[in-house]
Amino acid sequence: MTRAEGDAAAPETTVSLDYFTGLYLAKDDPWDVATKWHNQRKYAVTLASLPREHYRSCYEPGASIGLFTRMLAPRCSRILATDSVAEAVQQARENTADLPNVTVEQAMVPADMPAETFDLVVIGDLLYYLSAADLDQFLTAVTDRLEPDGDLVSLHFRDRENGGNYDGHNVHEILAARPGLTRVVHHEDEWFLLDVLRKTP
Repeated sequence: MTRAEGDAAAPETTVSLDYFTGLYLAKDDPWDVATKWHNQRKYAVTLASLPREHYRSCYEPGASIGLFTRMLAPRCSRILATDSVAEAVQQARENTADLPNVTVEQAMVPADMPAETFDLVVIGDLLYYLSAADLDQFLTAVTDRLEPDGDLVSLHFRDRENGGNYDGHNVHEILAARPGLTRVVHHEDEWFLLDVLRKTP
């Protein structure tokens, strides 16, 4: 999926809720996270890259239907998973109903941010849908809620078919340049980029 036409620029406006709602109304799992091997492999690599065995509290915005949330659950005492689309939230709640440490809420970023702090934040395939202003606001809000010495995990798709378009490379460069974060894990392959950044105490 192309994030921007012809160049590596953030969208002028954040991609609308109506757009994402339409995807879920057309198909329960728009990105085939439950069936495509490259998605399953991406999640496995991400789990293996978490530097700590266990985290106290995780925030996962853009959690979609909650499949990766299930995989994260054994590594976290508590997970707050959010998505902007009501249909995705309903599926995520069903997919995690047997997990008492998981809470799923409907929330739009950057407008609806949690009040609490976390020692793990996981952001997957979300940042390139935000305008430059919303991306800056969201990353500021996220880092404010990340506890000192906490880990921020970012994993995003590489647009291999449309070279030069706005994709994981661009948003990961922006994220890595933010002050107060130190990259402790970096993975790059033909499908995706993964970074783990730690907040400087």
